[in-house]
Amino acid sequence: MTESEETKYDEVVFKAAGAAHEANRVYCRAIGDDSQPPWEKASQWQKDSACAGVEMIRTKPETTPEQSHEGWLKLKRAEGWVYGSVKNPETKEHPCMVAYSELPPSQRAKDSIFGAVVRGVLAHYGKSS
Repeated sequence: MTESEETKYDEVVFKAAGAAHEANRVYCRAIGDDSQPPWEKASQWQKDSACAGVEMIRTKPETTPEQSHEGWLKLKRAEGWVYGSVKNPETKEHPCMVAYSELPPSQRAKDSIFGAVVRGVLAHYGKSS
């Protein structure tokens, strides 16, 4: 964790976000998507998004995968992201900028994986609400 990241995020939030990111990265690779960088090389916007997802689950542990996606969608919209058939950070386009019900099962799985890993890390550190 860099010094600026240390001051921006609680250490456990950062660890949970990194673990969830890595779990999803491995899942993506297993289904043929090699677009996710390792956590250490992830862009700041990716880290911020993951940490926001962790905070949502930490403050509301009963968050469902659908609610997690809707929270992510709201954050992305506020940052100016729109739907695009291919993820492009430069133009802020993303194929997951749709309602949860419109996501393919492979994308819905990522929300479930994220939540499970986050809950496990938070429980380990006694940080869940």
